[in-house]
Amino acid sequence: MKIPRRTFLHLAAGAGTLPAISRFAWAQSYPARPVRIIVGFPAGGTTDIGARLIAQWLSERLGQQFIVENRPGAGTHLATEAVARASADGYTLLMATASNAINATLYDRLNYNFLRDIVPIVGVIRSPFVLEVHPAVPVKTVSELIAYAKASSGKITMASFGTGTSSHLTGELFKMMTGVEMLHVPYRGSAPMLIDLLSGQVQLAFDNLPASIEHIRSGKLRPLAVTTTTRSVALPDIPALAEMLPGFDSSAWNGIAAPKSTPAEIIDRLNGEINVALTDTNIKARFAELSGMVLGGTPADFGKHIAEETEKWSKVIRTANIKPE
Repeated sequence: MKIPRRTFLHLAAGAGTLPAISRFAWAQSYPARPVRIIVGFPAGGTTDIGARLIAQWLSERLGQQFIVENRPGAGTHLATEAVARASADGYTLLMATASNAINATLYDRLNYNFLRDIVPIVGVIRSPFVLEVHPAVPVKTVSELIAYAKASSGKITMASFGTGTSSHLTGELFKMMTGVEMLHVPYRGSAPMLIDLLSGQVQLAFDNLPASIEHIRSGKLRPLAVTTTTRSVALPDIPALAEMLPGFDSSAWNGIAAPKSTPAEIIDRLNGEINVALTDTNIKARFAELSGMVLGGTPADFGKHIAEETEKWSKVIRTANIKPE
């Protein structure tokens, strides 16, 4: 049977739209089963709390459980590798963090390439580090600290969460921009570091603001500056380092990402839902309690942020010749 040309073209055009319609229907039916959000840190920290707030929101909005799965260890490698190797179907997501941007340069051999194997969905939250000293250290400002450090070069102890962590690299960036020397003392996380800082065993640290805020408010630690480009609403009287060191910017950040080749329709749907979540009054208030500010934006915005962070920390790692433990 010969099909009239007009009818044939009409049918061909309709057939050409089927894949797009199918993809749209698939995205609209997503999720059809529970979704995992993999977190590379233990439960209870800022990254974990942020993931759980987003998971609860998505569960209520999309009618399927979004389950937070903690896989701490190996500098977030276990969590990231699990997502990089997962099916690109939107059912395994990653809570990406600053550690991912750092590890891309810090480690010579990884079983994945973060920038290639993981696609950004949306940034969630960022919070500053706080430059703080034990009260016995005779400084009250950043200028006084720099002068004190230069007068006793290499004798001031700078504690961190561990070699190659964001806390350590923030300190190295400070050293590079001020020309001071300090003795790095690595710990295995913020909690043990704080114990020794509070007791005066070490003198100075760049800590997550949420972890130190109560010690600062009680006077057990003295804050000198926050590390974001603007002041924190949690410590409005404490200057940002950028006020003294133009361009200084360091923060703990996280956001949702997925395996490469995850359908764009699913990426866009998750991006839209999470952006709505970040405007919710209750979620914004909860993040404010963590001394953080919401990010949001497009997948491209988050991708640009990740690329810039990766480049910035690669320069610090190479200049300071930092090697993983």
